[in-house]
Amino acid sequence: MKIAYVKRNDINTTKWDACIAQSVNGMVYAYSWYLDIVAENWDALIGNEYEAVFPLTFNTKFGISYVYQPFFTQQLGLFSAGHITHELVSKFFDAIPEHFRFVAVNLNTFNKLSYPKAKVIPRVTYHLDLIEPYPAISSRYSNNTKRNISKAVAYNVGVIKGLSAQKLIELKKGNQIVPLKQKHFDTLIKLVTHSVANGVGEVYGAYDKHNELCGGVLFLKSNGKAIYLLASSTAEGKSNRAMFALVDHFIQQNAESHLVLDFEGSNVESVARFYAGFGGSPCEYNHIIINRLPWYVNLFRR
Repeated sequence: MKIAYVKRNDINTTKWDACIAQSVNGMVYAYSWYLDIVAENWDALIGNEYEAVFPLTFNTKFGISYVYQPFFTQQLGLFSAGHITHELVSKFFDAIPEHFRFVAVNLNTFNKLSYPKAKVIPRVTYHLDLIEPYPAISSRYSNNTKRNISKAVAYNVGVIKGLSAQKLIELKKGNQIVPLKQKHFDTLIKLVTHSVANGVGEVYGAYDKHNELCGGVLFLKSNGKAIYLLASSTAEGKSNRAMFALVDHFIQQNAESHLVLDFEGSNVESVARFYAGFGGSPCEYNHIIINRLPWYVNLFRR
C-alpha cells in the first residue's frame, strides 16, 4: 500500500469521511468534523487514495512536534474498509514523519500491533450489544445495578431526551470530578451542539422529584456504535442513582437495534464496575508510545 503524509488543508474531507463511514472499524472520533473540533492541529497518513487513513493529531511545544490523543477522543489509529493486519498497522507507524519526535496515541480495538519501536500499554473499554430485546439485556444486569435502578424509580427520577447542550455543559462545570480547563468546555459545547444538530448526538437529562436537573449524558451514534461520551450528575443525582436511570433508559429506547453501546472504559475501578454492571464486556485497545526525543530532552522529562 502506498502511504502518503497529507497536511490538513490538502485533505479531501469528502473522501476522508467516506473512508470512515465505510471502514470496518469506523468511529465518530475519526470524522473530519470531529477532529477539527477536538484537535488543535491534525494532518494524516493516507493509503491508496483514501483506502485507509490514520489521523495524526499534533501540537508543538518548545519547538518539538508531537502526536497526542485529544480530550474526548478515546480511540484513533488506522481506519480502513479492508482487512487490517499487524503488518499494515506497522507500515503506517513507519510512515509517521520523523519531525514528530514523540507519539502517544490510543489505537482502536481493531488495530493490533507488534512494533519493537513502541511501548504498548493495554487499556480496556466496555461494549454492550443492543441487538436483543430489553428484557433479555436487563436480565443480565448485575444485582447491584438492578438495585440502583429500583432506587432511582423509588426516588421518582424521571428521564427526558432533548436536554440542551448549554444545560449539560453547565451541569458538568458545576460537578467536576476531574477539573477541566475553559478550553475543554469550549470544545465540549462545540461537540454537543454540532453532534446534536447533525443527528449524531443525543442528550438525556434526569430530573428529581422536585423537577430539578440532577444528571445528564451525551451519547454519540455512528458506525453501529453508541458512545457514552459525557456524563455528569449532582450530589442529589448521585444519591438518587440518576446515572443508573439514564443508562437504563437509553438501553430501553435502543434495544433490538444494530448498535453496540461503548462505555469508553475507565481505569477507575468503581467506574469500570458501573459499566460492567449493565452487562458490558471488556474489550481491549492499546495506548502506544514512540519516543524519538534527543537524550537530553528525555533526561529533562524524567
